[in-house]
Amino acid sequence: MIAAVSLACVAHATDITGAGATFPYPIYAKWADAYKKATGIGVNYQSIGSGGGIKQVTAKTVDFGASDMPMKAEDLRKNGLVQFPAIMGGVVPVVKLAGVQPGQLRFTGELLAQIYLGRVTRWNDPAIAKMNAGVDLPDGNITVVHRSDGSGTTFLWTNYLSKVSAEFKSAVGEGTSVKFPAGVGGKGNEGVAAYVQKIEGAIGYVEYAYAKQNRLAHAQVQNASGKFVQSVSATFMAAAADAGWKSIPGMGVVLTNQAGDNAWPITGASFILMQARHEKSETAKEVLRFFKWAFENGDRMAEELDYVPMPHPVVGDIEASWKAITDINGKPVL
Repeated sequence: MIAAVSLACVAHATDITGAGATFPYPIYAKWADAYKKATGIGVNYQSIGSGGGIKQVTAKTVDFGASDMPMKAEDLRKNGLVQFPAIMGGVVPVVKLAGVQPGQLRFTGELLAQIYLGRVTRWNDPAIAKMNAGVDLPDGNITVVHRSDGSGTTFLWTNYLSKVSAEFKSAVGEGTSVKFPAGVGGKGNEGVAAYVQKIEGAIGYVEYAYAKQNRLAHAQVQNASGKFVQSVSATFMAAAADAGWKSIPGMGVVLTNQAGDNAWPITGASFILMQARHEKSETAKEVLRFFKWAFENGDRMAEELDYVPMPHPVVGDIEASWKAITDINGKPVL
């Protein structure tokens, strides 16, 4: 089932459409609801996965796409697209184990890689027990849950596991869609969360807002500094603190496994994709107005869902980049 936020019963000329990543869906829904109340303009965003968002914006069937895997400069040029980051958050491992509380379990990146490679298959495996002394681990099978669709969340997860495990990089690699050796697939963050909720002994990965909303038991992960950290706004922000946004075309920075004692190791930005040239320039202008409004008014809403708003100096760079979004005559739409 496709999750979507549709905030107008009757479509108006200025209503805008988007599709893509499920990672930012909760905050885009919240922003869209508030924006509708403030301006009367509806935003319809379909939460279909990053791969679907890229396809739809490239085909010009939506006004903007969203992806958690930044597109490379050559692909942006090839497809006539402009990219900018809109929000940041964390991908977290979640489990369903009787008696285990949120934030109680600990994993290293290497251990998560071994679980997703199908090498560690039981919860009382010595490798898990060793770093979770005092936790009552069952003598039961681990059910691995992963995404079944093309997903930026999967890109962040596999990018991180590939950085910390040479075996995972060789056997599985990174990408929006990879072939996991074990487990069951769920569509969207919603689908993974639903599987983990109903399967005792399950482990999955979701954007933190989904873990929070579904009251899933998320786990601590050891970061690049060797510290076990909790998944909260402060650790996501610590990972993003030194990002070199202007160093990469389209600001396509990947924030996994960043240095810093407090950095959450599976942090990422979600990116907006738009056509660089528009026949319907007024619609493109409305998309940019929506994100401008979100940058100016949406920080508190983002923080309530444990996302990290884009830093204000970076917002200035983002808005400056919008000059590349033009009408058919080459005039900036905003």
